[in-house]
Parts: sequence; C-alpha cells; structure tokens
Amino acid sequence: MASIELRNVRKSFGMVDVIKGVDLEVRKGEFMVFVGPSGCGKSTLLRLISGLEDITSGDMLFDGKLVNALAPSKRGIAMVFQSYALYPHMTVYENMAFGLTLEKGHAKEEIRQRVEKAADMLQIRQYLDRLPKQLSGGQRQRVAIGRAITRDPKVFLFDEPLSNLDAALRVATRIEIAKLHEEMNQVTMIYVTHDQVEAMTLADRICVLRDGLVEQVGTPMELYERPDSIFVAGFIGSPKMNFIAGDKAEKYGCATLGIRGEHMDIKNDGLWEGTVIHTENLGADSYVYLDMGQEEPVVVRLDGAVTYQSGTVLKVSPQDERIHRFDAAGKPIR
Repeated sequence: MASIELRNVRKSFGMVDVIKGVDLEVRKGEFMVFVGPSGCGKSTLLRLISGLEDITSGDMLFDGKLVNALAPSKRGIAMVFQSYALYPHMTVYENMAFGLTLEKGHAKEEIRQRVEKAADMLQIRQYLDRLPKQLSGGQRQRVAIGRAITRDPKVFLFDEPLSNLDAALRVATRIEIAKLHEEMNQVTMIYVTHDQVEAMTLADRICVLRDGLVEQVGTPMELYERPDSIFVAGFIGSPKMNFIAGDKAEKYGCATLGIRGEHMDIKNDGLWEGTVIHTENLGADSYVYLDMGQEEPVVVRLDGAVTYQSGTVLKVSPQDERIHRFDAAGKPIR
C-alpha cells in the first residue's frame, strides 16, 4: 500500500484549465472515492495519479517520494477501466496473466498461482479457459479487476468500473470490491464514480470535486451531516437535500434553508403547506413531491408504501435539529 499526496496540482489542455490547484492526501490503505458533476475533473485527476497524463504544475508524491516524471509502470499502480479493456483473443487466464508475462522475473508457476488466487477471490476460477465474449458484463469486469490484482499493486485506481453493468450486477460487484479491499490487507484504492450509493457505501473518505477544485473531503457521514457548502449539501445524498429560500428561510436567520426529505414530518399543524405533485413508492420508502413555491419540488421521504393523490394539500414541518442554514454565499451557518 502507498500514501499519495498532491500539492497544488494543476492540469491544462491548451488554454483550458481542468485541474486548478488540488491539494489532497490519500492515506495508506484508504479507500478514497472521487465524486462530482460531469466535467469536474475527477477522471483527469485519476489519470494524473496513474501517470497516464502529465501534470502541468505542482507535485505528486507516493510515500513521500516525488513521482512527477515517473512512468505509470514504475508507480506500483493498477487501473481498472469502465470499458474492461480485455483482449478478445485471449482466455480469461491469459488476460489476467498478461501483465505479469511482460515483467521480468516471474516464473510460470508463480504466475499461475497469482492468477488462480485472484480468480478464487473473485469467484471466477471456473471461467479461466473461456474467452471474454463468453462472459457476462459482470464477469468481464471481475476479470479486469483480477488482472489488476495479479500485479500486486500498491494502489488500485478505478474509473467508473460499474457504470456499464445493470442494477443487480452493480450491487454484486460493489460488494466484491468492498470485500477485495478487506482481503488485500487494506490496499490503497482510489475510485471515481457518479453513483451516490457506490460513494457512500465504499468510501473511507469522499473527495467532492467541483470545477477542477476540491470542494470538501471527509467521511461519507461527515459530508452528509456537515457539508461545508450548499454545493456539497445538494450533491451528496439521494434524493438530494431540499433547499428553501425566501421568507421561510429568513425566519431561521439564513438565506437558504436545507433539509433532507427524511427530516420532514407531515403534520396537521405543520409549519409549511405544499401541494402534492407526485408520489413514488419504492417499497420500504415513499417519496412525496410537493410544490411549495420553490424553484424545485420539495421531497418528503416517508417509511413504507404511502400514497397521496396529486393535488392533495399537505402541511409539513422540518425537524429543527436537522436544519442546515446557509448564507448568501452558500456557506454553512453553524
């Protein structure tokens, strides 16, 4: 495992600044997840760490040693891509062994043992003689992860590895990645995703990126419960936090009031009034969308299969201890 430190790292493509001065520390053995909207620079930052892209300015250190000019093959990293990047003419075994066969000093028996160990960890030993075209999407992604495991890297880099899978396979493979992190003695992992559930369930810490800069770094619950900006508050969590402005916010001494759907109660003597636009039943939960005169509907999250007809007028109240207050600049008032 390795620690990684970025010091004022910048990356420009011509006149376009993509990474605009990132300071970040990834601890040894940590599972760090990068999240942010499309175009925020998360995949570019991952490629800078891997060495697939050169840094325009700033310093990158692995275990305290400068690696700016170090080739990807010398950094002790293994990368898993969204597209799997398997060789179609090679068997699963050959794909997983390929990186080791290019390196000097590995005997055939050692390669076999490392491939079989990785295959056992990912439950794909029975597929070692198959070609990629004979596998499902989830199995192919496991092969791609297994190929990375065989190289015994200090750092794993994942670039949206589950986005091509269906919902059920995403859950199963997410669990495999979490188990992998535990079984490999907490090897350092950096994972790029746009999926809220992946970020919240996998990460030791999450790095939220916005427009090429770090907006906030913290544990999933730190970001969920104590966001450092209205941007983070709106980005972390699904459904996202409700934002209420105008007179309702002013009564609480803020420009914008934030409240999550599960922290609102429907009451006959509720503080606010809204008209039901739509109800979504998800089995264990229901989301009730209310028109309360804001730019976006306000979402109330309720337990169980609850249905309200469109047009129904409801009264709701926020749980006072769960209210987030933001000033005009979008910073929290605490």
